[in-house]
Amino acid sequence: MKIWIKRLALLVLALILAGLAVCAYIMHSAKDSVPVLNYHQINDRDENALTVHTDQFEAQMKYLADNGYHTITPEEMIAAWDNGTALPDKPVIITFDDGYADNYRCAFPILQKYNLRGTIFLISDFIGTYPNYLTWAQVDEMQESGLIDFESHTLSHEQLDSTSPEETWNQLDGSKKALEWHLHKEVNFLAYPCGSYDEELQQMVKKAGYKGAFTVNFGLADKGENHYILDRVPIFGCTNHTLMRFKMRMNYAPIFAPLARLHKDMYESGHTFIARFIPTP
Repeated sequence: MKIWIKRLALLVLALILAGLAVCAYIMHSAKDSVPVLNYHQINDRDENALTVHTDQFEAQMKYLADNGYHTITPEEMIAAWDNGTALPDKPVIITFDDGYADNYRCAFPILQKYNLRGTIFLISDFIGTYPNYLTWAQVDEMQESGLIDFESHTLSHEQLDSTSPEETWNQLDGSKKALEWHLHKEVNFLAYPCGSYDEELQQMVKKAGYKGAFTVNFGLADKGENHYILDRVPIFGCTNHTLMRFKMRMNYAPIFAPLARLHKDMYESGHTFIARFIPTP
């Protein structure tokens, strides 16, 4: 009996060591990848999966500043990859989708406080139109600060893999031209509305003149990845955005991202019981 217990203990230990070795290999393989953080709303009013409270957001930004992270833009990331130049140590991209008014009221002052740069993907027809979205004056002020870059989230947030080719082109090309006219700069990147895309859409994005496009797929942006389906680290999906959860999702994305995909696949295929046991921060 004692022999079997020893053998079982050795087997468990071997499995643990093998798991740690696999995790170490995965983390080492991703050492040159870039975490692209994905936010939406930053406020203390809403209690939904897209909102991070202001104090939680500030704690996350303070963590980045205190731990030597360097904020870059999508343009700088792609340029470094294409030209073979080095990125700064511990690069990170902070992105916000949609262009909510609280990005100006709540997020922008915190980014200023810690001298961190961000990128906001704008729904161009919504700017200056709806009260919950940014105004062009706010956009101009943030752009002039040198801390905020603006890119495209289409004209009106249509799910582009289900629209007609004519409407898809209108959303891509129209938003790019409208933003370039307002911002007086090139707009080279897109965030897919609802994170939805297919092969045909990727080709249209490229044809419209964009250099890359971002999904909401959990993972790090990697040089070897298709530039038109770049992964991000979603900082949403629950109403409890603790600093520990933030650290785990950002620092260990190469490990947790495959588990998150497995959890989603299990859940969508009806295997909810199994999905409960898959760790996904």
